[in-house]
Amino acid sequence: MRIGELARATGTKAETIRYYEREGILPAADRTDSNYRDYSDQHLASLTFVRRARELGFSIVQVRELLALSGHEDKPCKDVDKLVQSQLAEVERKIVDLSALRSELSQMLRSCQADRIGECHIVASLAGRP
Repeated sequence: MRIGELARATGTKAETIRYYEREGILPAADRTDSNYRDYSDQHLASLTFVRRARELGFSIVQVRELLALSGHEDKPCKDVDKLVQSQLAEVERKIVDLSALRSELSQMLRSCQADRIGECHIVASLAGRP
């Protein structure tokens, strides 16, 4: 399949697919006689794996590691578990940060009852004024 077909099948932009190839995350595609990239079902499976891992917030480095681990089906799962535990801890940290951000924004809204921007506590707060 050509890059456009692979892009549509996975919801990935063509430039992202090219980037993954350049970075060695996806193996280079074969080329047709007219020099078009020709992707296989294995490329589709690998890109689906990469997309899902990225959706779950794994970094490119972690995706590389997960791909490498996925190629060894007979090995214990503990290395994959460690990566997922690390990602879960990062997600939990972000939830804490987002909860604090939500609280701060809610407080800003409650504190401002002005009718005009010149009297707005939110704008003053963002500008660093008391």
